[in-house]
Formats: sequence, C-alpha cells, structure tokens
Amino acid sequence: MPVGGLSRFLHDGDVCPHNNHLESVLRPWVVGRKAWLFAGSERAGQRAAMVMSLVQSAKLNGHDPWAYLKDVLERLPGHPASRIEELLPHRWRSDQASG
Repeated sequence: MPVGGLSRFLHDGDVCPHNNHLESVLRPWVVGRKAWLFAGSERAGQRAAMVMSLVQSAKLNGHDPWAYLKDVLERLPGHPASRIEELLPHRWRSDQASG
C-alpha cells in the first residue's frame, strides 16, 4: 500500500510529524510582508531585499547578523574594492584585521 505524505511519519521514524522549524524560519518574512509594501519605492524595496539577504546569509553561515553587519559597515570605507568578496557572509571572519 502506498504511503501518503500526511501519514509517512507513521512508517518512518526519521520524518518529523510537524513543520514547526520551517514555520519559525518563515515567520519574520510573513510578519513583515505588509510592511514591505511601503518601502517607499521600488529601489528602496530592492535595497531592503539586499539587506535581508545579507542578514539571512549571515545566519545561515553561523554569524550573529548584528555583529556581521556592524563589522562590515565599519570596515567598508577603508576596505579595498579588489578584496570586497572577503566581506561576504560565507567568507567573513569576525577576527579579520580591518583593511
């Protein structure tokens, strides 16, 4: 007998019977959805999307988003453009020397 998606967890102990983790991950996006309609302009919305992408990428790479953004924004003015990739979340290290 084929196992349906809603009963699969009954036959496979590795399948979680709920999606609480996923709902927790999505909650900030759902809560902010209406607020983002009023970003001010299309360009402002694009900027907000870039910042949110950096924040989520920092989280996925195990960084505290506040510490990451603070450090990157402090380094950015004196950081060589040829080494800008060092400041991306997947390459950033909090113990790097400035510049």
